[in-house]
Amino acid sequence: MSLPQHESPSPLVAVTGATGKVGGAVAEQLRAKGPAPRLVVRDASRAPGWAEDVAVAAYGDYQAATAALAGVDVLLMVSASESADRLTQHRTFIDAAAAAGVRHVVYTSFLSAAPNAVFTLARTHWATEEHLRASGMGFTLLRDSFYLDFLPDLAVDGVIAGPAGTGRVGAVAREDVARAAAAVLADLAAGDRRHDDAVYELTGPRALSLSDVAAILTAAGRPTVYRQESVEEAYASRSVYGAPDWQVDAWVSTYTAIASGALDRITHDVERLTGRRPLGLAELLADRH
Repeated sequence: MSLPQHESPSPLVAVTGATGKVGGAVAEQLRAKGPAPRLVVRDASRAPGWAEDVAVAAYGDYQAATAALAGVDVLLMVSASESADRLTQHRTFIDAAAAAGVRHVVYTSFLSAAPNAVFTLARTHWATEEHLRASGMGFTLLRDSFYLDFLPDLAVDGVIAGPAGTGRVGAVAREDVARAAAAVLADLAAGDRRHDDAVYELTGPRALSLSDVAAILTAAGRPTVYRQESVEEAYASRSVYGAPDWQVDAWVSTYTAIASGALDRITHDVERLTGRRPLGLAELLADRH
């Protein structure tokens, strides 16, 4: 007589940033496919009502993060909010994940991540990637271009002003990043190893200049123009906000990174991972109405 067979439990997937736009969308998609992931949040009161497995931890809190990740097999690590100590937070969280026994980390990085990247925050992403590579855990890097959703926010009183020149950026919709991340996590949870040590570059369908962005916004009923600034003018115009130097550098280098050509890149990774063509800016604006 054969003994009864018991199914092994599904690998536990955890999602950070689950109260944010990307992490929240990923969590919803994984829940729809089942089983629901563990949500790692800083404030449990903000977790969605459907969540049954919620753990509280900040990236920089090693003990709390280690406890929050106990039993987790596959982890989505959405990059932390921009701050002066973001790299320290990232390294602490990666160390906690390794200590907790996490098998594989999917990290939302940036398209031009490099130690000398023009976009200053991309240097932090590169250093985070290096720490993750050295952690001993499996990893998948989702190198996102600038978010397509962010481009309309560059317009202030109908003017996009900055030193981007005629450079172009293959910006990607947050929705497409979330779909790609959910697809990778679902594959990993199912034992699919094709994403081991993989690097995906997530872009939209078209590289846009900021003049293109202004024209698309205008066509959508938001009259906008692009005004070229010099780097010196850009720093001067942003000095009035009283922001710390690292933040002003990030703001200005958003434009100089576009001018450099480093972001003038289109890939098919979103479609390969999701089976769907990525959204363009006009489509994204239309979906908002």
